[in-house]
Amino acid sequence: MAEQLYFDDVRPGQELPRLTKGPLGEIHLFRWSAAMENWHRIHYDRRFAQEQDKLPDLLVNGSLKQQFITQIVKDWAGRDGWVWKVGFQFRAMNTVGDTLHVWGKVKSTERLQDYGLVVVELGIVNQDGKENTPGQATVALPFRGGQPVPYPFVPPPGTQAAA
Repeated sequence: MAEQLYFDDVRPGQELPRLTKGPLGEIHLFRWSAAMENWHRIHYDRRFAQEQDKLPDLLVNGSLKQQFITQIVKDWAGRDGWVWKVGFQFRAMNTVGDTLHVWGKVKSTERLQDYGLVVVELGIVNQDGKENTPGQATVALPFRGGQPVPYPFVPPPGTQAAA
């Protein structure tokens, strides 16, 4: 496990380590569909996807992309951090064979009494660099030498950070 990230070490403009997934194959999509009990055939039946729904190929499940986005911020926040809010938009399709690169960049920070809040811009680009899932997250991080972010996390009233 990576070393714990502290609010004191975060600055606007700082980039999160990229998370790369893929190339995503048919088995990845089928297994994710099974795990999520999402049986829409556009995720595992190529003939149906192309002939019935007129899609270019099998589609990457939106919930799989959602998991990738959550993974990058949770991995970055570390064990003592807390992912408070995550929001994003699906703006383009990804198909089987795509390699997805999940990125994040610190937009702003807010120091509170017991921990700090960090707003992160994030998204997913494909192997061609096309952005398809832009979004934003708010992460609570402990101070160096301070206590972990409280669990369960209760957002402070009236805070300015928002996803």
